[in-house]
Formats: sequence, C-alpha cells, structure tokens
Amino acid sequence: MSEKFNKDMTFAQALQAHPDVAKVLRKYNLGCIGCMGAQNESLEQGANAHGLDVNDIMKDLNELA
Repeated sequence: MSEKFNKDMTFAQALQAHPDVAKVLRKYNLGCIGCMGAQNESLEQGANAHGLDVNDIMKDLNELA
C-alpha cells in the first residue's frame, strides 16, 4: 500500500485504508472502531482528546503503509 496516513484523516478513513489500523489504535487504547466520533473526528483530534502525541500514532500508522 502506498497511501500515507495523515493527522487530518478521520478515524473511519484510516480504518478503511488498511486492515491493521485497528491494531495500532488498540496499542494506544483508542477504541475508535465503535465510537460515533470516528466518522468525523480526525486522528489529531482524537489523540489530543486522549492526551496522546499524534506524531507517535502517525509513525506507527505510516509503518503500515
């Protein structure tokens, strides 16, 4: 897969882009699969809301791509 993830993507977009995104999100205790906000909330917004560094998450996600 050549698509790069970016912090402005919604959780739903990221989850659709690669089958292993859920594993990365679980690593950070982000239960975004069942969250209503997953359709509209960006990766950066979600990381900030949970007190996480979005750059750490982006690094892991882009290792999948």
